[in-house]
Amino acid sequence: MMLMDMFLMMFSSLILMVCVLVGVAFMV
Repeated sequence: MMLMDMFLMMFSSLILMVCVLVGVAFMV
C-alpha cells in the first residue's frame, strides 16, 4: 500500500512536469 502510494505520487509529479514542459514549449 505504501509503495503504491509512493508510485502514484511519483507518477503524478512526472505528469505535472511533462505538462509544464509542454506549456513552456508552446509559449516559446
